[in-house]
Amino acid sequence: MDREQRNWTRTGIGAGVVILLLLIPFFVDSFYYLHTLIITLIYTIAACSLRTILLSGQISIAHAAFMGLGAYVSAILAKELAWTPWLTIPLGGLAALVVGVLAGVPLTRVRAIYFSMVSLFIGLALVALMGVFADYTGGDIGLIGIPPLPAIAIPGLPEVNFLSSKIPCYYFFLLLTLLCLLILHSLENSRVGMRWKAIAQSHLVASSVGINEAGFRVLALAVGCFFAGIAGAGYAHYNMVLTRSSFGFLSSVNLLIYVLVGGATSFFGPIVGTVVLVIVPETFRWMKTFTPFVFGGIMLLVVFFMPHGIAGLFDQLKNRFFQKDETERSGNVS
Repeated sequence: MDREQRNWTRTGIGAGVVILLLLIPFFVDSFYYLHTLIITLIYTIAACSLRTILLSGQISIAHAAFMGLGAYVSAILAKELAWTPWLTIPLGGLAALVVGVLAGVPLTRVRAIYFSMVSLFIGLALVALMGVFADYTGGDIGLIGIPPLPAIAIPGLPEVNFLSSKIPCYYFFLLLTLLCLLILHSLENSRVGMRWKAIAQSHLVASSVGINEAGFRVLALAVGCFFAGIAGAGYAHYNMVLTRSSFGFLSSVNLLIYVLVGGATSFFGPIVGTVVLVIVPETFRWMKTFTPFVFGGIMLLVVFFMPHGIAGLFDQLKNRFFQKDETERSGNVS
């Protein structure tokens, strides 16, 4: 199978998956399952944006805190200033981007485990600040009364009301997720993405060929924080209640686990990891006591049998299929 055929195959598979996602509400009318799918879409954006930071060789343990920053900024602007969420959601992403850049400049001086340690402290500091400004954030009690996504009125069509059903919310977050993934995928396969990967391989070699290591590391952090802020802001107006405990250390670790279990080497790894580790535990929620064992069992299976993550297993099967196909073709030619 040549490159053109592979591209057509990938395009066909992608189109099939999108069509399937669009049809889900026609077969799943359960309030609970649609809610689970929406949460999965939100965390998919966050996990994929975290992988963007990993592309440059940086492991952040503060990503959920940047989700929280975007969530609180959007929620407070919408609640206190009565701004529309259609404006405050991107502003939440921008707020996370600005803080990410400010934090990223000094972080360029440290690498590897030291970067992770400093990012951990930054995440803890952000969560602590959410408690300090309790007059706006609600502190440990939480922020309530967050405006929901406003209804969309299109002339000649029925009004789209996000409070009437989960279905409009599902389609909104599906569209938002697809848009974010398209941008992140384009960045990864651009010259910028190639520079991020070069820096991750060897920062010394990358610097020797003229790549601005510090600048591109900050850029990766800025992009990742922006989309984390977008995910958090969308979550705020969907859930309409925020508590800072939702964006603490464990939430950041969970996002990192989604990426690693799915496969950090593949763009689709975080997507697969998020789907498996969010939907599967929720499916076994009826046996809530054993949910940690289900979660841990999946992780152990991946670590021992799929070192490159779940997506890596798909890549191995794909490569075997292509290699077999090419071998048969060469045999026929001979």
